[in-house]
Amino acid sequence: MAPSEHPPIARLRKLRAVELRVPTLTESADFYAEVWGLEVVDRDQDTAWLRGTGDEHHILGLTRAPRNGLGKLSFAVATREEIDEAARRLLARGITPVAGPGPLDQIGGGYGVRFTDPEGRLIELSALVEAVAPRPQDDAVPVGVTHTVLNTVDIDAAVAFYTSVLGLRVSDWSEHQMAFLRCNSDHHCVAFNQAAWSSLNHVAYEMRSIDHFMRGLGRLRHHGVGPHWGPGRHGPGNNTFSYFADPAGLVCEYTSEVAQVVEDRWIAKVWKRVPDLSDLWGTAGPPTEEIRCHMAGTPDPGPLAPAPEADATEEAAA
Repeated sequence: MAPSEHPPIARLRKLRAVELRVPTLTESADFYAEVWGLEVVDRDQDTAWLRGTGDEHHILGLTRAPRNGLGKLSFAVATREEIDEAARRLLARGITPVAGPGPLDQIGGGYGVRFTDPEGRLIELSALVEAVAPRPQDDAVPVGVTHTVLNTVDIDAAVAFYTSVLGLRVSDWSEHQMAFLRCNSDHHCVAFNQAAWSSLNHVAYEMRSIDHFMRGLGRLRHHGVGPHWGPGRHGPGNNTFSYFADPAGLVCEYTSEVAQVVEDRWIAKVWKRVPDLSDLWGTAGPPTEEIRCHMAGTPDPGPLAPAPEADATEEAAA
């Protein structure tokens, strides 16, 4: 069977969680817990796990590392049987899982399978993760992660992998610079940005309403944290946006009111990359050079790539 004839490996329900690798674990964990509005689920010397107000056990993992990087993207799948089938379909495509299918040895447990994409990103599909009671919804803090934008050296290859293997659907393009992909009715859960190297661009956190979004910005200002771009409303996705940098220099976004897609009626379009479509409100102004630099990040071969020689030397010396 030709690779194009293989069905997607699973039906992804949503982006469940994102794990980030940072050299500033203590400062980053404190920022996301005390300023950004998440709640610590568990924390030790080398990791921290945080949740939003939704029912996910955790939405953000932070792991101590020598330099910034994306640790893992975790997508929700409904059942254990679907995880087992996903593993079989990966093997049929010549993709060997790096872990599973089986119980996940991590906070919150669950049953899952992990594998890497062509640029080395670690992807996890999980089911049966421990449920938690929702937190009160009145506070202006994130519900969960809603999307992540990834820098890629080959946007066409990235889109082909995530649509063919993971079953995501293209919602829109921003010229040939960005592609927005969905796994449910939300306009996008992953977007790819054509870039000089592979890296994390940013992680977006859902605010329950535009009122929560604006009150959240006010709370951040009280903490002395102002946006590098925003508030505004994007054309592709129609979502509100405001971008910040965390202590590690990774970009985090508050967003709300993302467009909802009706599968049999939605027609993907190509948006022009002009200021009045990047921000429909015209309130955000241009992104700062600092946030552009943070969004570009540094080359990230993925968490399973061999450590650079300098890191290996440093570890041997330690």
